[in-house]
Amino acid sequence: MDRRTFAASSAAFLSGCATVGNRTLSDCTPLPPVLVDQSRVIRTAAGLRPYRRQGFVVRREQLGDKSLVHNYGHGGGGITLSWGSSRLATELGLPGHSGPVAVVGAGIMGLSTARLVQEAGFPVTIYCAALPPDTTSNIAGGQFHPYAVFRDDMVTPEFRTQFTRALDYSWRRFQIMVGDDYGIRWMPTYVEARSPEAKLLETFPPVNRMLRPAEHPFPSESILRYDTMYIETGRYLREMIRDVQIAGGKIEVRRFASPNDLGALSERLLFNCTGLGSRELFGDQDLHPARGQLAILEPQPEVRYAFTGGPGYMFPRPDGIILGGTFEVDEWNATPQPEDIARILSAQKSFFDSFRCTA
Repeated sequence: MDRRTFAASSAAFLSGCATVGNRTLSDCTPLPPVLVDQSRVIRTAAGLRPYRRQGFVVRREQLGDKSLVHNYGHGGGGITLSWGSSRLATELGLPGHSGPVAVVGAGIMGLSTARLVQEAGFPVTIYCAALPPDTTSNIAGGQFHPYAVFRDDMVTPEFRTQFTRALDYSWRRFQIMVGDDYGIRWMPTYVEARSPEAKLLETFPPVNRMLRPAEHPFPSESILRYDTMYIETGRYLREMIRDVQIAGGKIEVRRFASPNDLGALSERLLFNCTGLGSRELFGDQDLHPARGQLAILEPQPEVRYAFTGGPGYMFPRPDGIILGGTFEVDEWNATPQPEDIARILSAQKSFFDSFRCTA
């Protein structure tokens, strides 16, 4: 189980009393604890992230008489990097092109690429083996944070520049989409300062500070608070499909067994956004599945913060409280494992039962 766990502060205070372990918390903590119990689990899920230790691929090549632009391999940062990576891809493919465009894949990367193609004035058809909600993107927790995208010792300076550009554009693009229609909202987030991802927060996101023990109820000594965006992935993907269709885009469910099948398409410019499917379709053996398992609890509207740290992560969304997480490289079974789900619940319950009074 990885250490990705986030917590955020909220202006809402506990009203009445909440029982936590053998103690009762009244109005002595500003953050209501999550009520973790097997009886509150409404569903479980597992997804296979497309992870490359060398980082994601944005590259143009020729496929017979066609141009093919790859855009895949984003690990646990697909939602976060979707707009920025797709912008890099369209910058490689669209200049000098005329006529219709094909996008292969209907996950977050395919939909983002299709929208940017449409915004540039080109007709687009999305070809996909599966549509939301049957895509890996639907299973994502939806926090805006570039988690497990690459290994530090395996990427080039050129890739780091590309990564930064993608992150910057996505950060700005999601901000102008905040609202109930796309299911995007800002939320205060807490992270254990010893967590590996804390190092990103020196410059990004821009608002962060270390908290004194009296400012939080968590059973951890060093807590960092910052604000970031969260995406309710099911709602977001539905709205993105709607946007593609309103703009005249077409969607065709179709499987491709080889690059030759892609070559039979009528479009002369193709974007490959097949995620983990690129391992088999294009023989990328550096692309590995990284399984993530989730337990989703009944929504708790009063929980308006997120947390990440030792027990895993907790992201509250209108469709349920998302508890993770695991990052199991080279595990191909996309089925939640009861013993792993039990460990997630046990770690989260122990954590939230250990909330302390701050007043």
